[in-house]
Amino acid sequence: QVQLVESGGGLVQAGGSLRLSCAASGRTFSNYHMGWFRQAPGKEREFVAGISWSGGRTYYRDSVKGRFTISRDNAKNTVYLQMDSLKLEDAAVYYCAARIDSRFGVYYYTAGQYDYWGQGTQVTVSS
Repeated sequence: QVQLVESGGGLVQAGGSLRLSCAASGRTFSNYHMGWFRQAPGKEREFVAGISWSGGRTYYRDSVKGRFTISRDNAKNTVYLQMDSLKLEDAAVYYCAARIDSRFGVYYYTAGQYDYWGQGTQVTVSS
């Protein structure tokens, strides 16, 4: 079993920054492919960013490219999402997700491809 706990959400003005963290426990973190998703009220959960088990490959949804950065520290069992130049439309509950997969060259864009989820952290963006 894998446990994921997000933190770092909060209220920020448009144009500001937040850094989300997701701490993992339960199994060897370096075997996990990690992702961040978000869900706004009345909308489906959507992919935000993903990172390979080694951290060597990262990928993003188009609307956050150049503003968000996903990274991981396998020694700390933690994945991060640095969010800069936040926009009103970035407001949502952000979820961390894990998939047990240490292969190279794979990408996972849909929620159903991930095995474990955190409880979410709220990000609110004010004008």
